[in-house]
Amino acid sequence: MQAFLKGATGQAARPQKDKAVAGPSAEKKAKAVPWVEKYRPKCVDEVAFQEEVVAVLKKSLEGADLPNLLFYGPPGTGKTSTILAAARELYGPELYRQRVLELNASDERGIQVVRDKVKNFAQLTVAGTRPDGKSCPPFKIIILDEADSMTAPAQAALRRTMEKESRTTRFCLICNYISRIIEPLTSRCSKFRFKPLANQIQEERLLDICEKENLKYTKESIAALVRVSEGDLRKAITFLQSAARLNVDKEITDCAVIEIAGNMVDEGYAATQILTQLHECVIEQDLSDKQKSTITEKMAVVCKCLSDGADEYLQLLSLCSVIMQEASHN
Repeated sequence: MQAFLKGATGQAARPQKDKAVAGPSAEKKAKAVPWVEKYRPKCVDEVAFQEEVVAVLKKSLEGADLPNLLFYGPPGTGKTSTILAAARELYGPELYRQRVLELNASDERGIQVVRDKVKNFAQLTVAGTRPDGKSCPPFKIIILDEADSMTAPAQAALRRTMEKESRTTRFCLICNYISRIIEPLTSRCSKFRFKPLANQIQEERLLDICEKENLKYTKESIAALVRVSEGDLRKAITFLQSAARLNVDKEITDCAVIEIAGNMVDEGYAATQILTQLHECVIEQDLSDKQKSTITEKMAVVCKCLSDGADEYLQLLSLCSVIMQEASHN
């Protein structure tokens, strides 16, 4: 019997020892979170530079009622973060996973997804109270990120589901281009445009992250991050984290930021990024207004062709030929 008890106590002590050994590594794993997720707004008040959207959402949260929403605008401006923060405030941490269905429509974009996942989730009924006793709305939220990638039949099927399940479900469609959402869907949603973040707002957020992460930086490096991100805070934070990893215990300089952002045309970076950098160069050059307008008009055509899937090399050659023709007039 004593031998049995000894064995039992030994076994009981062993997991504790294993836990003690595994503790630091588990903590390290918990710390290894992308800064984009680590500093994502936890409540609606923390969302930056989108005053109109925040004001409407706060009123809706006070009344525990929410219309169908359509958020559109450039990437990295807080569309997904805003609705996730609003959902957390509505339902609390316990009910959040049960009441919110988040789908990335660029991956799951067919009509079958609407018929199966969306429809089945929308048909579930829910109560109007939370485990902590606070009241919460008696509906669920379905978030369709990158909804402009959904096929036309899927959007048409979604229209009927939005009507039929309006008593138990609210939809939030998130997209970059509202023109790719069919009119019957846009007419059923309250539309909010998310603006590119102002330089000052980006600077404040980046400086706040630098202080919390104890980073060494220069004013020029922060200015470079704001410049290369072009209003996309997510891109700016990602570049900052990359620069911090590459310059451990060193000062982050503007040269390091520009190198990470890929400011070189001949290193295989995306043609759209090259196009943006060329546009800045053309505007700053000593050319006439007519020459600049001709070049920028060609840039617009090239940008459209690239978004339609045209060959990057041929499009850049075409653009460079126009630039050379206009520059030769000088």
